[in-house]
Amino acid sequence: VQLQASGGGLVQAGDSLRLSCAASERTISNYVMGWFRQIPGEDREFVAAISKTGATTYYADSVKGRFTISRDNAKDTVYLQMNSLKSEDTAVYYCAAGYAYNSGYLPNRGMIYWGKGTQVTVSS
Repeated sequence: VQLQASGGGLVQAGDSLRLSCAASERTISNYVMGWFRQIPGEDREFVAAISKTGATTYYADSVKGRFTISRDNAKDTVYLQMNSLKSEDTAVYYCAAGYAYNSGYLPNRGMIYWGKGTQVTVSS
């Protein structure tokens, strides 16, 4: 499956952004989907994941209550709604797909397909 993230940009602290990840070649309904982020020089960090049907979601503690992951299988698209953004949310955000979510399988938590990232910059 090919993944393409979009929606990044430059915003101020407290603002909101919605990232989108469009899939091609295969339907995303076969995959658990996730969002990760990476700051240059640091390891990629888990942000959120969502089950194949959307019934279950998982979040990093640092974004819980501020970010919401969702999916539209009919559109083969997964979203990340980011509210109350902070300067520490600045990173390149990547969407990912896998056959199962595994919180203990670090660092990728079961994700095996990765898209190109989109830059999110939050100014304080």
